Amino acid sequence: MKKNKHFLFSYGTLQLEQVQVNNYGRLLTGKKDHLSSYKLEKLKITDKEVIAKSGKEFHPIAIKTNNQNDYIEGTIFEITESELKETDKYEVGDYKRILETFSSGQQAWVYIAVE
Repeated sequence: MKKNKHFLFSYGTLQLEQVQVNNYGRLLTGKKDHLSSYKLEKLKITDKEVIAKSGKEFHPIAIKTNNQNDYIEGTIFEITESELKETDKYEVGDYKRILETFSSGQQAWVYIAVE
């Protein structure tokens, strides 16, 4: 990936316009994609700043299943290095950021459950 340019897959609250504006000061553009061998579960958020930004107490969280029939849908956004750092702050400690390859062949960062 080029310096200062990253791709980020969102399957949850980072797709919400209010969260994008609160986190990045702008609306993101992206393309729909999906990630195989994962499923979504719900995570109760206790961080008051994150709840204030999203307006939601429960956020989805990706769980690796290793089952090719499982998949999650979302959007791959192009973001900057500083926006990636802001995303790291937004995602609570139950998430970890990893690089994955999506159905389109695009590689992108995705936040999944800490094992």
